[in-house]
Amino acid sequence: MATVVSSIGLKGIEGYRVHVEVQLLPGDGVSIVGLPDASVKESKDRVMGALYANDCEILDRKIIINLSPAEQKKNSPIFDLAMAIAVMKEAKEIKEEIPNKAAFLGVLSLDGTIRTVEGMLPAIMAARNEGFEILYLPRLQDIPFETIDGLELRFVETLQEVIESFSGQISAFSLPTKSPEKTLEISPPTYDKDFKHILGHKQAKRALEIATAGGHNVLMVGPPGCGKSLLSETFPSILPPLKLESRFEVMSIYQLAGISQQNVSAPPYRSPHHSASAVSLIGGGTNPKPGEVSLAHRGVLFLDEMAEFPKRTLDMLRQPIETGKVTISRAASTVTYPAQFLLIGAMNPCPCGYMGSRNYYCTCTPKQVTAYSNRVSGPIQDRMDILLKLETVTLENESSADNETTEIIRERVIKAREVQNQRYGEEISNAIVPNEKILECTILTDEQEKMMRSWASKYNWSTRVQMKIRRLARTISDLNGDENITNQSIWEAVTIRRTQSLHQPKGMVK
Repeated sequence: MATVVSSIGLKGIEGYRVHVEVQLLPGDGVSIVGLPDASVKESKDRVMGALYANDCEILDRKIIINLSPAEQKKNSPIFDLAMAIAVMKEAKEIKEEIPNKAAFLGVLSLDGTIRTVEGMLPAIMAARNEGFEILYLPRLQDIPFETIDGLELRFVETLQEVIESFSGQISAFSLPTKSPEKTLEISPPTYDKDFKHILGHKQAKRALEIATAGGHNVLMVGPPGCGKSLLSETFPSILPPLKLESRFEVMSIYQLAGISQQNVSAPPYRSPHHSASAVSLIGGGTNPKPGEVSLAHRGVLFLDEMAEFPKRTLDMLRQPIETGKVTISRAASTVTYPAQFLLIGAMNPCPCGYMGSRNYYCTCTPKQVTAYSNRVSGPIQDRMDILLKLETVTLENESSADNETTEIIRERVIKAREVQNQRYGEEISNAIVPNEKILECTILTDEQEKMMRSWASKYNWSTRVQMKIRRLARTISDLNGDENITNQSIWEAVTIRRTQSLHQPKGMVK
């Protein structure tokens, strides 16, 4: 009868249970089946070397290792430890019983040392979700926590330690239980830039506050040097810190991408250059890796000089903006990565950049202006919640004395986010909550409904734009502390949704 030991396989950021089945037959050699890739096939040499180093020689026996489910492609050496334990148990080298509901993760060195591999954190989270109670794994240097609720982590350094633990000879690896909230108590992130030092742009700063509070996408259009990049670079400072589960998600993605994080509590901020390829932006490769949209998960994706990005690349953003995830299909496999980000785009109004400027003369023809603006397709512009038209600020008439600091703005944003979390019963913002819920929570008066229909007809708003107006109005009301959507919040939502100024429609009281 075969010996079965459990481990965890990864398909993108999602994990699944893998049964490592081992059987010894007459003959010679080692065979691994179950759709292993090259890194898994090479496990047989690492496992046999580690067993030999631990005085376990299996002579004149053929070892068959089956990785179940057999139809799922295995693409990581993370199963080494489980294979070695299963082989030794099947060969009667391990007399003791293997703990129930235990899983084993780690790659083996030839001397029996257990080492980490990319994707350990998502594998740990998958083990918890699969109902395992004990997890054997190497110590993780880049993850600032020791335990996870519902899962006992047993950190081991060598194969011999694992074997001795079954008989109770070693218990030091099982660390005292701590709350993950306490082990992840990290100092709040600090930022070099503060909104207090940005002169002028009061409407823009108010719009960015609304965007942060509700998770709304922003497109800024203005001449060179008007402050688009400065506003975008200061924007992360008003984002609320990540909560525990969000930190785990972000850390998992960065581990799979092989990128280290400076501060795990700060929402990620990604700013790819406009020469970035579609694969680097969306993700992909022979073995699909997360792209910039996934690295910006739970944070901000800033596209400076948005019109300079290839149109085909920008259009690839439609799915992640709409669904909050990106699916990468390749011949070898199909993986899905989370991509729930806040998009900020910045672009010039024309090729020379000075159309509408009060200080410079625009040299572009109408045809050139139209061609330039068309680089950002209509569907992408339609998915932007806030459209800001910026102008150059005259510094001599501005002072930072009356400007609000980043900390004050961030406190209002955090309160608005908490209101939304309580309303929807989960960590979700007004910008991405399903339409059914937002309609249920944005009940308008008859007068407001009439005005919305009138504006939609006058300005040819699509259904998506009308929903965005409702979402923006809901966020503005949350920031103002209003339980119901007010006329003022609707008017402000309409104002920041359009690039050109609008006259206030008759019948609407501010």
